[in-house]
Amino acid sequence: MRAGLDWRLYLVTDRALAGDRPLEQVVKAAVAGGVSIVQVREKDLPTRDLLTVALRVKDALTGSRVPLIINDRVDVALACGADGVHLGQQDLPVSDARRLLGPDAIIGLSVEHMDQVHIANEWDVDYLGVSPIFPTATKTDTVTAWGIEGLKAIRRVSAKPLIAIGGLNRDNAAEMIRAGADGVAVVSAICAAADPATAARALRDAMHHADTD
Repeated sequence: MRAGLDWRLYLVTDRALAGDRPLEQVVKAAVAGGVSIVQVREKDLPTRDLLTVALRVKDALTGSRVPLIINDRVDVALACGADGVHLGQQDLPVSDARRLLGPDAIIGLSVEHMDQVHIANEWDVDYLGVSPIFPTATKTDTVTAWGIEGLKAIRRVSAKPLIAIGGLNRDNAAEMIRAGADGVAVVSAICAAADPATAARALRDAMHHADTD
């Protein structure tokens, strides 16, 4: 599962932003528009409810070849048969997550300081979440935003795939690719969109132009 992944458009879920629409409906439409990875991040849910949501999203991804990632919770990732987990700096250590999930699981890690980047270069992680690029209301438990120059600095010292997240949308997605990101993670730009498929397509188009500039 870890080889040949398409990192370009990474959706992080938010049930509140989806409004009255079932989350799995939003996810399915977003994938139709070009989302290439989906992370279930619903921090307010108790374990059993989170598992239910994860299973519904997994079902929505059936046949798409789009990986399902669970935020923070290795236990839920195991229980629902997800493709991997995204860890924060205070979550289960990467070595333990790898031991539990196995060699083929996708493991991502958020980095908030440059020393964390250097350490992560030696770890068995599949990508780094550069978080946040810009301040954002959907992720408030972080330190100072990296900004464009911070992303460029990480690119200079890390060969890991980089996923930029935090305040990103179709207007600045291309700039992330030019600065060295392998992909862009979005929350509200898709979850809050009236038409998630169209929103995803616009993001993919914007980043495609960055490749051809």
